[in-house]
Amino acid sequence: MRKLIAGLVMGTALATMPLAAQAETPKNALVMAFAIDDIITLDPAQIFEFSGAEYAGNTYDRLIGFDNDDVSKIHGVIAESWDVSEDGKTFTFKIRDGIKFASGNDLTAEDAAFSLQRVILLDQSPAFILGQFGFTPENVKDKIRAVDDSTLVMEVDKPYAPSFVLYCLTAGVGAVVDKEEVLAHEVDGDLGHEWLKTNYAGSGPFKLNKWTAGESLSLTANDDYWDGAPEMKRVIIRNVKEAAAQQLLLQKGDIDIARNLEADQLAAVKDDTNIKLLSKGKGALWYLGLSQKNEYLSNPKVREALKYLVDYKGISETILAGRSQIHQGFLPEGFLGAYNENPYSLDIEKAKSLLAEAGLADGFSITMDTRNTTSIMAMAQSIQATWAQAGINLEIIPGDGKQTLTKYRARQHDIYIGRWGPDYQDPHTNASTFAWNPDNSDDATAKPLAWRNAWDAGDLTAQTDAATLERDDAKRAAMYVDLQKKVLADGPFVIMFQETEIASMRGNVNNFVLGPSFDNNYYRFVTKD
Repeated sequence: MRKLIAGLVMGTALATMPLAAQAETPKNALVMAFAIDDIITLDPAQIFEFSGAEYAGNTYDRLIGFDNDDVSKIHGVIAESWDVSEDGKTFTFKIRDGIKFASGNDLTAEDAAFSLQRVILLDQSPAFILGQFGFTPENVKDKIRAVDDSTLVMEVDKPYAPSFVLYCLTAGVGAVVDKEEVLAHEVDGDLGHEWLKTNYAGSGPFKLNKWTAGESLSLTANDDYWDGAPEMKRVIIRNVKEAAAQQLLLQKGDIDIARNLEADQLAAVKDDTNIKLLSKGKGALWYLGLSQKNEYLSNPKVREALKYLVDYKGISETILAGRSQIHQGFLPEGFLGAYNENPYSLDIEKAKSLLAEAGLADGFSITMDTRNTTSIMAMAQSIQATWAQAGINLEIIPGDGKQTLTKYRARQHDIYIGRWGPDYQDPHTNASTFAWNPDNSDDATAKPLAWRNAWDAGDLTAQTDAATLERDDAKRAAMYVDLQKKVLADGPFVIMFQETEIASMRGNVNNFVLGPSFDNNYYRFVTKD
């Protein structure tokens, strides 16, 4: 089995060299321009951002993986095999022999148990992925444990569909960290968290060289990787947010891959014989989050009106040309139970009528927090223009990824425009964030998107939980369709598009992998002619 994980590398001299000075990239280095300003942390127990997840997917091994071309095929990575008890509540994993961490320490079942326990004990944003199986800080060391160096046991609280449990272990929280190395940097019982925010303790095909927030990320190859050393000995990612700048660097040969070209740039390079394009349909969704703490947005008529005030067709065909399709259900195409009907389209008069019913015929003023990248700003401006036609004064508040995410996660926004990607390939991944919110208080432990937008999902929470226990796929799919229809009708989300990712590459670059999710983009197979 080939588990795909990557890292970044960069020698000091090359790291500080201006890109414009590079005649061409080194044969054994992969150089990318990529908007990575959303990286907040490098600790896999905390990472919950797109760029950070891609980093972790290339530098840490996980217990379980899946086939990028057929996500229904689950395979072992660190766990070479597993068994499920007859009652469906105990999972026993056989840990692969011969894996070593970058430190040189052997990877054992104790490291795997510690890593999963650590996710629950630290209780960072992605902890709910494991917490939904009944693990708590009080019981996790009993429920997840190493029996010996090669055997890991995990006891869940209910007889869930086995694939649901396994898919959750394909998420970033399934990454295995070096227990000895992490605890050597523990301060005041933090399980090495502060240290691991900017350092590395994994076993993947790449190792961290250096991260400079807002500027660059570099990785070096793990030449002793158990599943084969990467040919690229360094990966260098420069934080270049402007699409035009990425295009220029790509066409000059100063970078190998541009990750964020917009419609105009893609049109400009499509006939360049030195450039080739790689595309992949992703599970990521573009959406608006509407805070229910806002007096206007808490009105269901207003929420419905806003769903008729987006030029879905225009944005998809121009701003996101070739990089999206209209999709309004919370499950992306390709997932069990995906709902592919799109009931909303731009209808100014319908929106005005709904606003009048809400007692807001003259409109109102509202703010939208927006990451200041080209396409997101363009989408926000399009929305601003169509909302103005219904009397809504939308103020756009731009910021970098870290700023906007921090504000959003603190429930301090009015409206947030963003991109949400599934954490694993089971439908519960999105149902549990768009339709599930067991505690809507500000100090809640679980903080899904429904919580971020202060929406009490009511009975949908119980319906979401019930769907995880249904083992008949047809019945389970019907349950998710029903949930999506209810969220579409009443939820605090304007879900707009499903993403198609495009990587623009120099012609000599081969085998760069774009996967179905944001953390399945892999560098380890890259070669250069």
